[in-house]
This record gives sequence, structure tokens and C-alpha cells, in this order.
Amino acid sequence: MVDVSAKLDSVRTAIAIGKVILGHDAFQKVKDNTLRKGDVVSIAQIAGIMGAKETSRLIPLCHAVQIQSIDVELTLLEIESAIEIRSFAKSLGPTGVEMEALTAVSIAALTVYDMCKAITKDITIDQIHLLAKTGGASGDYRKQDIA
Repeated sequence: MVDVSAKLDSVRTAIAIGKVILGHDAFQKVKDNTLRKGDVVSIAQIAGIMGAKETSRLIPLCHAVQIQSIDVELTLLEIESAIEIRSFAKSLGPTGVEMEALTAVSIAALTVYDMCKAITKDITIDQIHLLAKTGGASGDYRKQDIA
């Protein structure tokens, strides 16, 4: 593990995003909230938050970060029959929260897959990436192709 003991605490944020492409039938069942397993959007949101809190246990050599705030939003994209997942993580500490934001999106996406796999196996988890981060010695980052 990298030694961060000499680093100063600072407010750090990260925004990550990803997409789950479901196909028409599964998307319609999610939209109508008619899946036997329950409300996909709410359950995936909670799973993403829980996943972010467990990041250092899931990713070897990842520091345990005291998360001050984590938000996970799922947006239904009807034209694409997909769900966009976006997370925002915030902490005050010596290391960033990029991994927590990315883990939140990943776990939420896997939860969507798990809840919809009985309808179709033709589900794609795609485009999970960091949109932006603030704080720390490396400074701020914002993906170039976003508005």
C-alpha cells in the first residue's frame, strides 16, 4: 500500500458514470417496476452506496477512505433501453475517492444485471469511467468530452 501519512487532509470529490444496456423487454420491466426481484432502481442505488463503503475490502491495496458523502443516481434512457448510473463521492482525507465512486457505479451496474438476468442474458455493462475529481496533490481532473 502506498504510504499517504505525509499527505495533508483535503476535501476530495469524484464523479463516475457507467451504463447498463438492457434491451427492450428487460428495460420495460424495470421501467414498469414489474420484476419479481423488486424495484431495480432503488435496490441498485442502495447496492452502489454499500459497495462504495466496502471499496478498500474489495480492491487490494486500496486505502480505507472515510466517505463523507456518497450519492448514486440511476437514470432510465428509454431510447437506448439502458440505465445510466452516476455516482458522486466526497471525503476529507489524505487520498482520493475515485475508487469509491467507480466502485459505486460498478456494484450498482452488477446489481441491475443480477436483477434482470432472468429476463435476458444479453445485458451489457459499458463505459464505466471517471468523469471528474477534485482535491489532492494531482489537482482537479475533468474528462475532456463532457459538457
